[in-house]
Amino acid sequence: MKVSDAVTLLEGQFFNDAEKGAREVESACGADLMSDVMAFVKDRVLLLTGLVNPQVIRTAELLDIHAIIFVRGKIPSRDMIEMADESDIVLAGTKLPMFISCGKLYEAGLRTGGTRQI
Repeated sequence: MKVSDAVTLLEGQFFNDAEKGAREVESACGADLMSDVMAFVKDRVLLLTGLVNPQVIRTAELLDIHAIIFVRGKIPSRDMIEMADESDIVLAGTKLPMFISCGKLYEAGLRTGGTRQI
């Protein structure tokens, strides 16, 4: 699934370069605890989170995650958007809650991808 398709499905919006929305993702991870995200580690993953702080961007950098969708109407700060731009990470958001967002993506065919060895 393309990131732009996921954003459209979740009735969301991009916070930075929407051109990066053409990226393909194979799985999604919904979590507010970055330690859970680190345990999930998948290739070509879309991260859904309600946590809006720089640690989210740092975790994405560390795990080579290139797309984050903030749920529950959360909006990243200008500093977070700049950090994401520097790390080539696309940021988007939706007003939908985490549970509904994950369910919609699952119904649309976004399933678990292969686990990356770390």
